[in-house]
Amino acid sequence: MKSGIQAIIFDFDGTIFDTETHEFRHWAALYRTHGLELALADWQRGVGTWDAFDPWAGLPEAVRADRERVHAALHAGILEDIGASDVRPGVRALIEEARAAGLRLAVATSSDREWVERWLAHHDLTGAFETLATRYEVERVKPDPALYRLALRNLGLHEDAAIAVEDSLNGATAAVAAGLRTVVVPNEVTATQPFPPTWPRLEGFEGGLRALLEVAGVEVAATSTR
Repeated sequence: MKSGIQAIIFDFDGTIFDTETHEFRHWAALYRTHGLELALADWQRGVGTWDAFDPWAGLPEAVRADRERVHAALHAGILEDIGASDVRPGVRALIEEARAAGLRLAVATSSDREWVERWLAHHDLTGAFETLATRYEVERVKPDPALYRLALRNLGLHEDAAIAVEDSLNGATAAVAAGLRTVVVPNEVTATQPFPPTWPRLEGFEGGLRALLEVAGVEVAATSTR
């Protein structure tokens, strides 16, 4: 018999909304401007966490000395592309299906609350999530499990009553450490990370709630159905 769940806890950047690919592309372009290559494997170390990889360290001294100006231009370009992008394909329909099925939704992210609320509002998703567990509400971000444990506490649920959806190795490691059944749905930047083959994985959200529950090996708990 499949276990019944009452909630889904989503990562944000790269999972609901793929900010990560835009950010990597702009940083890689900056490196190329100076005849350098930004290795994807290096960048991946910092995905889903904070301060694990410093892209400034690989740039010439002259660029680092002009960091404020360079960063302003870089950040503006990233925000422009992010602002013109939609959530990942299938995400909006999945959220609607999950809520219609009576599932409670939450976000657990290493990003700060202002960032998450800004982009949820941008995509008309502010009311979709019951709780947000964000960067400054815990002592340690992912891959530490604190953010997922906080989300569970906010929901008032045990780990066996929810599943997590993640795109990165750091994020999925955090969710698994919190005791959550975790489904990996990588994006362009994280697809080649060395996820353990035993972790459930989907290549996208187009299969909707049914595909997510099936690969996770769970079903909606009877108590969740409205």
